[in-house]
Amino acid sequence: MTVTTPEPLADPRRSRLSIALVFGVHGAVGGTFVTRIPWIQHRLDLSPGQLGLALVMPAIGSSLAMPLAGRFVHRYGGRAAVRGLLSLWCLALTLPALAPSLPALCAVLLVYGATAGMADVAMNAQGVEIEQRLGRSIMSGLHGMWSAGGLLASGFGILAAHLDLDARLQLALTALVLLALAQPVGRGLPDLRAPEEAEAPARFALPPRSSLVIGLVGFCAVFGEGASMDWSGVYLRDVTGASATVAAASYTAFSLTMAVSRLAGDAVIRRLGAVRATRLGGAIATLGGLLVVAADHPALAIPGFALIGVGVAVIVPLAFAAAGRIGNNPSQAIAGVATVTYTSGLIAPAVIGTLAQATSLTVSFGLVTLLAFALLLSAGALRRAEPNSTDDNVTAMSPESSSEKDLSTI
Repeated sequence: MTVTTPEPLADPRRSRLSIALVFGVHGAVGGTFVTRIPWIQHRLDLSPGQLGLALVMPAIGSSLAMPLAGRFVHRYGGRAAVRGLLSLWCLALTLPALAPSLPALCAVLLVYGATAGMADVAMNAQGVEIEQRLGRSIMSGLHGMWSAGGLLASGFGILAAHLDLDARLQLALTALVLLALAQPVGRGLPDLRAPEEAEAPARFALPPRSSLVIGLVGFCAVFGEGASMDWSGVYLRDVTGASATVAAASYTAFSLTMAVSRLAGDAVIRRLGAVRATRLGGAIATLGGLLVVAADHPALAIPGFALIGVGVAVIVPLAFAAAGRIGNNPSQAIAGVATVTYTSGLIAPAVIGTLAQATSLTVSFGLVTLLAFALLLSAGALRRAEPNSTDDNVTAMSPESSSEKDLSTI
């Protein structure tokens, strides 16, 4: 296959700023919701098991709907798809607090997850295309903006919870504010679309096999991320004897570490390349895991969790960048990587808990350490994420003004 060189962006600065703000808005929706979960649990009088069941629904809805995103991008173009799907997710933020019962909550969280997943695939496909046209890595920074958006929004959510503000009112107001932001920031995206004669992607076609390999690399990284975010506080309290205050602050500290590392990650990727950056990340995460496993005091465990966060921070952005350079349908490949990767985040907390119940939390984080070490061995799968990759399967979307090119990539 002949490699198609992407045309330069008409307004590179505006395109990059717009996609960064899109990621920030997407992260803000999720960051807002998680802060009001306790309010929803209290209102519906849910047991921990019932709440756990409900919180599985967004992942299920996301996994089921992600393959549909490619059809939206194909039919409406990248810019319209991102704006439309992101707007739908902003509106879906209002639904969980309105649910009158557990079955209703499960149903609305399926919708919430479906809109989240489709918007996620569309914006990552757009981000990969903009990265290719710029000729340098930006995906890590985009995911850093997602983390920053979540952190900022969670701060407002914590304040609203402290003021005992009704979550129905808070989520509705926040949804309207984010919806108002989604439209203008999305307007700055380049209008990338397929020609009318291009065949639409199948609704539920299996992703390319090569994207599944990339997804497994992301799986290892997200497993460590999910395990650390959900269990670091418990580990600090139960294993190292940390105070309740230190244990409670672990989530915020870990999230901040992830955000900062992703924002700085593009510079590392540009200097080292995708493969060496992945190996370096795997080595750092492995060192962090070893510190956690060996820790008998918070002063050792806290740096260990921080190193895990630093090590895995750039892996998922690189996985999406690599998937976006596969074959003639990057949206389908990105959906496949996203499904495999996010499944890891879904099962990691449960696996850690089950293994800890059978053995200990120390053994559980031994598994995290092994998966981090696997990143060193599997880094070559992300070679496609090199900004100047010339892989024979690389193709590109083109602006509407250049529709004479082969644009069946979306």
